[in-house]
Amino acid sequence: MRGVDSPQPRLGILQARRVKCANLSGMEQRLLLSALLVLAGTACLASEPSKSDPVNTDWKLATNSNGVTIYSRPHLGSSLKEFKGIGLIDASSRAVHQVIDDIDAYPTFMPYIAECRLLKREDSDSLITYQRFSPKICCDRDYTLRIREMSWPTAAGLVYSNSWEPANEFGPAKKTGVVRIKICQGAWLLEPDGTEKTRATYSVYTDTGGLIPSFIANHFSESAIEKVFAAVRKQVNEPKYDATE
Repeated sequence: MRGVDSPQPRLGILQARRVKCANLSGMEQRLLLSALLVLAGTACLASEPSKSDPVNTDWKLATNSNGVTIYSRPHLGSSLKEFKGIGLIDASSRAVHQVIDDIDAYPTFMPYIAECRLLKREDSDSLITYQRFSPKICCDRDYTLRIREMSWPTAAGLVYSNSWEPANEFGPAKKTGVVRIKICQGAWLLEPDGTEKTRATYSVYTDTGGLIPSFIANHFSESAIEKVFAAVRKQVNEPKYDATE
């Protein structure tokens, strides 16, 4: 693949076409040459893969609504962005963590999740889970994740961290009609904000699989965060999530 720094072959084509057009008038030749140069430049730009700016690594505010502040930043070498959402949840960090840890119940309350099950618990801090989701605008997607769980005490109470990464090699084989997601990294950080509130931070970097353009994939990732917060805020009110220590 040639980028904008290697125009010689295209200029050779332009020169050949210019010779073939020798019978045109001077004005016609200039107009034709200008049009070909524009097309050649467009082809060069289209052939260059979209990459993020390696210097721009700071989080930037994307949206702030319904009690969730969402930030985005470029991911080096990719047109897909990283996102994180921060918001308060009216429950203790322990109760919120119970919701996040209730993997088998995800299809009943998490947006887009059609199937979710625990495949293996590697140890007390690591587990393998399979998830399939239905975005509605396209066919189903799925992936297998390794989730690592941590917690530590602070003066305000327990802080919980769940982080995940792809582990498709430990999950079921690809299914007909379901697109396998290869990139899915993220985390929950649950910090006590008083005794009955949690400052939750949800971060994610993922693709959507298939041939969906990056700007649509980025929009989907951003809009899904607010829905995830709304789902957790509602679910934590269920009596089975006991906030007592």
